Amino acid sequence: MNISQAAKKSGVPAKTIRYYESIDLIPEAGRTASGYRVYTDKDVERLRFIQHARGLGFSVKDVGDLLALWQDRSRASADVKAVAAKRVEEIDRKIAELQSMRDTLNHLMDRCHGDDRPDCPILESLADADVPAAAGGCH
Repeated sequence: MNISQAAKKSGVPAKTIRYYESIDLIPEAGRTASGYRVYTDKDVERLRFIQHARGLGFSVKDVGDLLALWQDRSRASADVKAVAAKRVEEIDRKIAELQSMRDTLNHLMDRCHGDDRPDCPILESLADADVPAAAGGCH
């Protein structure tokens, strides 16, 4: 099948497929005599795997590691679990960062009168380089 057919079957845009080839995440496709890329059902399965892993937020490097583990039938499931656990830790860190940002913004909104007056603790906080963005406070 050609790249547009592989893209449609896998849900991965053709441009992304070419990118994955360029970084060796997928093997370079075979070529027809006229130079068009040719993909197999196995390539589409690999692209779907990559798409799903990327959808879970795994980095390209981690996807490469997961692909290697997926193809290694003698792998230990503990190795796969370790990659997933690392991703969960990253997600937990991001959640904590987002909650801190949310708390800071809620604190600033609570201090803002939200009326016709020009003074605004939200803008004052953003302008104050001495106060870290997620510190949660205005002075």
